[in-house]
Amino acid sequence: MSAPLAGKFQDHYAVLGIETNSEPETIQRAYGNLAQKYNPRNTATGDAEMFEAINTAYETLSNPELRAIFDKLKGVGQETNRPTFSGVGFFDALGKEGGRRTAILCVLYDRRLARPSAPGLSMRHLAVIVDATASELSSATWYLKQRGLVASDDKSSMHITVDGMDFLESKNPSVEEVMPFMKEGAGEAAGAAVPAKPARENESALNKLNRALAGRPQGQAEVVR
Repeated sequence: MSAPLAGKFQDHYAVLGIETNSEPETIQRAYGNLAQKYNPRNTATGDAEMFEAINTAYETLSNPELRAIFDKLKGVGQETNRPTFSGVGFFDALGKEGGRRTAILCVLYDRRLARPSAPGLSMRHLAVIVDATASELSSATWYLKQRGLVASDDKSSMHITVDGMDFLESKNPSVEEVMPFMKEGAGEAAGAAVPAKPARENESALNKLNRALAGRPQGQAEVVR
């Protein structure tokens, strides 16, 4: 597919097919539909170039700071609508914020344990695991960053900090508290890490290797434990 996306400037709103004043929920819904359609694994409509463009657009527009920078570059006018208050809905959502933040910490702590060499997760990956709208995720991660419980790397991926790990361990949340904030099948969607072999099995494999090399010609290096 030849797409006009190879230039230096990509109109993220056009890529997702949404208006410049779209709400976070609209952005997330548009991304979900397009990502499913253009995922390279989709043999019917998959398109790697378009899929990458969609991911870039979502990464930018789902992050309030990055979206503001992009809007300035694009020349999007300032909002003219008067401020409003969510009303009763605000109080319904208020009690869920703490649980959502705890769920995000659990996901990032789990990632740290499973992939210590690459502990970061992007907002897009968190959206696959945590059952929340883009605005809810943005609000929760902003709070966690301000508290120093999570931090961002140079690729805008988030990872849990030592303070975040200490906080989560002291809080010791239960399954009942956290799992309602996870999407069904989140572990599979996130690509659960392959569990490491038990230490005993690793030791057995090392012993076999040493035995196999026992009759090696002199001068070869010995296997070091």
